[in-house]
Amino acid sequence: MSSYPTGGPPHTTLRQRLADLRGPAVPPRPLDARALAALAANPGCGRRALLDGAGVDKTALATALGSPASFGQSQFAIVRGNSFEAKVKADGGAELLRLVHSRLDPEAEPPGAADRVPDLTAAGPEGRAARTALALREATAAGTWTLLDHPMLALEVAGTPAYLEPDAVVVHPDGRWTVVEIKSFPMIDGAADAAKVGAAARQAAVYALALERTAAKLERAEVGHRVLLVCPKDFSNLPTAALVDIRRERAVTLRQLERLTRVEDLAAALPAGLTFDPARPAEELTAAVSAVSASYAPECLAACELAFHCRERARAAGEPTALGRSVRGELGGLTTVEAALAAACGTPPDAHDPHSPEVHDPDDPAAEALRRAARLRAEALEQAAARSPQHVPEPPACP
Repeated sequence: MSSYPTGGPPHTTLRQRLADLRGPAVPPRPLDARALAALAANPGCGRRALLDGAGVDKTALATALGSPASFGQSQFAIVRGNSFEAKVKADGGAELLRLVHSRLDPEAEPPGAADRVPDLTAAGPEGRAARTALALREATAAGTWTLLDHPMLALEVAGTPAYLEPDAVVVHPDGRWTVVEIKSFPMIDGAADAAKVGAAARQAAVYALALERTAAKLERAEVGHRVLLVCPKDFSNLPTAALVDIRRERAVTLRQLERLTRVEDLAAALPAGLTFDPARPAEELTAAVSAVSASYAPECLAACELAFHCRERARAAGEPTALGRSVRGELGGLTTVEAALAAACGTPPDAHDPHSPEVHDPDDPAAEALRRAARLRAEALEQAAARSPQHVPEPPACP
């Protein structure tokens, strides 16, 4: 546990508190849609909510803790994606608008040379978000095809603003708005990898929620529930597109984001002086990270920079979620791996042993299922040993 005194100065503002958590020389790391989609997938993790809300660089923090992250896009993939996006948006977005027209609005007048690609340049994310809102208002009122290239959208998450930048937003002549996601993975014979499409849909759902916040200010504006996914066709670099319905992803993401504890509540519960500054010693950072509750699951390995650190701690504590959320759900009241093993063996806990697993009800359905599974496994090992004893492992001894 941390040795910091509890509580903080009452006059400390939230902005200053979050800056102290990052470290005096560490700039805030902005939230993006990919991070928000991952955060929404695990809303019970206060650790990620606080670190993301404070703008902590989790990659640097994980490295300082000795558990660096090993995922992320390669430089080659980033360059390839940027090159493909530039091709899609070339000539004022003519090809992109043609794809939107043909897939989403074929009854409307086709886009022409007179349609607009407004300049969204402004100072800072707040300025760009305001400029984007103005451009959306003007485009909706004008009633013409309009392509917004990398607009800036604002969305409040756990009490803090997040500024998001979708690849593109298209305004239709009838005033509808459509989110466009441009990805560099191929679409072969009209279909792409399901896992990658799902990740793109969850990311687009975050953009749609942010766009809805802006659309609420305009009575005529409507955000479509289908997004346009643009990918290379087959094995070429030619763009093709498919519609992706994000109603389910949007509803799930909205519900999960609303469940997040507000960042100020998480920060207020921390000891004064606590910091996640990567320049601090590893022992101090370990104590600081441990002061914030986490909810690790194997899915975190593909979505969070601190996953390896959290996995190590979850395994050391015997948390069943380290084996998967489904396993944790099946175990019911058995909250540790040791308790589950004891229940499987029918071993009663020792009230005088501080290291004994927690008390479990022998009539608990989970305990009975574990005992039955243990019996079946023992029988299977006995039968296998009778056939080929040299290749059968010894069954583990019960505690």
